[in-house]
Amino acid sequence: MARTPSRSSARSAPSPAQPADREGREPPRTARGARSRALLVKAARTVFERDGYLDARLRDITEEAGMSEGSFYTYFSSKEEIFAAVLEEVQEEMLHPHVREMIDEDDPIAVIEASNRAYLRAYQQNAALMGLLEQVAAIDENFREVRQQRTRAFARRNFQSVRDLQERGLVDADLDPVLATAALSHMVSRTAYAAYVLGEDYDFENLVFTLTRLWANALGIPAAATS
Repeated sequence: MARTPSRSSARSAPSPAQPADREGREPPRTARGARSRALLVKAARTVFERDGYLDARLRDITEEAGMSEGSFYTYFSSKEEIFAAVLEEVQEEMLHPHVREMIDEDDPIAVIEASNRAYLRAYQQNAALMGLLEQVAAIDENFREVRQQRTRAFARRNFQSVRDLQERGLVDADLDPVLATAALSHMVSRTAYAAYVLGEDYDFENLVFTLTRLWANALGIPAAATS
């Protein structure tokens, strides 16, 4: 018999993961230093997406940035660290935290649709990098944790949305929001991976519609759930 989630487990948000230990440098304290670091991160993304993680060389990154190899170590200690910095650059875009403010309605299905649309568009635009993260996570424990942190961050945001819907009486209060959001978040992210990394030929609008319908149906949200 399936275990019914306790009320306490259904009311506890996933804990934020601690970042993987890295020998990071202090952030630049000058505008010039910040510009140089940003230039290296931009160059690194170009090289990683062009050559792949394993074949990317620090020399290639500094040449792309128009900087000396010695300058690299002013801002980063290793290829691993600058790859993590590249991933951090797209974290805000991938989580799209301001979707609710961008749509002028309180319909939860409209919010889910807007969130899925923003996530899929961001994933499509960053597909090469997302594919690299999957590959590197398979061979590097630190980046496996980075990937898991990203997944948890996405789930935490969705967890709060489900909790809000439960408080509004639009979703079963006994549904464990932690497990529900984990399952639904994985559904969206793995479908995005199949579409934009593996190259499955899915129509974008049909993808948004289908994932939104599955999400709403799974939670049992009424079609006209406004209040």
